[in-house]
Amino acid sequence: MSKVYLYAEIQVSIPFTEVDWPAYNKTMKLEKGLVSKTWLSGLETRSIGGFYEFDSVENAKAYATGYLAAAAAQLGGTLSVKLFDGDIVEEASRGMNSPFYSDDAVRTAAA
Repeated sequence: MSKVYLYAEIQVSIPFTEVDWPAYNKTMKLEKGLVSKTWLSGLETRSIGGFYEFDSVENAKAYATGYLAAAAAQLGGTLSVKLFDGDIVEEASRGMNSPFYSDDAVRTAAA
């Protein structure tokens, strides 16, 4: 599997505007196998999270149990994580114009 998606949500009681996302972005960029992240902020729930792309299941799992678990603890929140196979859904996603399967995204990932 060459493309793994990780969905994570941390239940917290702070608004996204109070999250120090620039600092988190800086440290997340150092994580092995992380290709991209789209931040998510729950409507009216004050949950924060993201949709991540990783290069392997192993790196995604290590990130979830390491960095993400520590971030959730630091924020005083409860972490929920799900992993998804990004390879098996490629054709269906291309048919829906997913930016994660555009020709530019494929070229960038291959570089």
